[in-house]
Amino acid sequence: MTTPEPAPRATPGAASGATPRPEPLPVVLAGARGHGRWHLANIRRLQEDGLVRLAGICELTPLTEDEYEGEPPEQSADFGTLLESTGARIAVVCTPIHTHTDLALAAAERGVHLLLEKPPAPSYAEFRRMADGVAAAGIACQIGFQSLGSHAVPAIRALVADGAIGRPTGIGGAGAWVRPEDYFRRAPWAGRRRLNGVDVIDGALTNPLAHAVATALALAGSTRAEDVTGIETELLRAHDIESDDTSCVRVTTAQGRPVTVAATLCAERADDPYVLVHGTSGRITFWYKQDRVLVQRAGHGPEELHFGRTDLLENLVDHLVTGAPLLVAPDATGAFMKVVEAIRRAPDPAPLPAGAWHRVPGENRRVVPGVDGLVAAAADTLSLYSELGAPWALPAGQAAPGSARQSGEPSAQQSAPHPPKEVSTR
Repeated sequence: MTTPEPAPRATPGAASGATPRPEPLPVVLAGARGHGRWHLANIRRLQEDGLVRLAGICELTPLTEDEYEGEPPEQSADFGTLLESTGARIAVVCTPIHTHTDLALAAAERGVHLLLEKPPAPSYAEFRRMADGVAAAGIACQIGFQSLGSHAVPAIRALVADGAIGRPTGIGGAGAWVRPEDYFRRAPWAGRRRLNGVDVIDGALTNPLAHAVATALALAGSTRAEDVTGIETELLRAHDIESDDTSCVRVTTAQGRPVTVAATLCAERADDPYVLVHGTSGRITFWYKQDRVLVQRAGHGPEELHFGRTDLLENLVDHLVTGAPLLVAPDATGAFMKVVEAIRRAPDPAPLPAGAWHRVPGENRRVVPGVDGLVAAAADTLSLYSELGAPWALPAGQAAPGSARQSGEPSAQQSAPHPPKEVSTR
């Protein structure tokens, strides 16, 4: 049952006929270290604007005054109790992937609305358990794919619909990032596919470069689970980890247009990730971290466009106060979760042969020579690494066992057991 919305409280000016401004909505942040620091800063920004009030922080180890840069609000390691004691209206959940579903449902049981960090769950079964649970509770849930708040996304869709690049033929995505070896030791779940028998699926495509996958699917108009008809994966690793650090995926959509995304955390040089919309008479490149778009089409010179973006927490507040539509509701990430499920059910990532990578002296990181070009070529040609001739890649056309092409939606029995309720830094 949803907690009733409190009526707006009168503010100065109400007596003279001015519209009263609603009180700031109390927010609890679960996971305030690591990436949670970004959410903490964002909540403070919206607090200064009078939209929210940080009412509590949930961490296994409380933040110190030095970490918080002042006296923290109420803190507790017990998420449910903290929601109740603070009267939270919104919970921002930025905790390990395998804790998302249980924490989301704990909020839903208390009528607390959610901003849930991506990826929303480590398996499709856990995703459905979360999405069905929050829907039954009647709460609003926003999934934290910040790139989908970019105003470039609807603008690109409009350009494609208007025929600016002819008939769309496919979507490519490229992410060439640099991560030190310490990145995979930042938390017990980092670089893991499973932890204590529970799915984690912390791979390049499912976590650090998940935005590339979700944004490519969004620009393809294929965001719901039923939009996916097939998935091929090539998962590899240069590091001594369980998950993939160099991988690619090709999604076949119900529209018949492929979506291919290639990613690595072992690039020679770090580059901004992008999504590339291919058409019969042009293409559109979207650097989603920059909200920057390049339109190239026949008969026109290249056109560069810059866009703003709507913050997802701000959009959630707007939804609760005015009824504005949510930008990234759970069902709008169903196709992304089908990709996560295909990666979860694929064979464990293959280690790259010793000669395929090297350490960078003095930088504590591993590099796969030539992978930057392969990532770009995959997005440009919609090909997998093996089809581009990478000697270390899997055989061409090998599909992930249990992918959407080979089997239907996984049952709950195929997923790992429910994870324990745990909160720690992402």
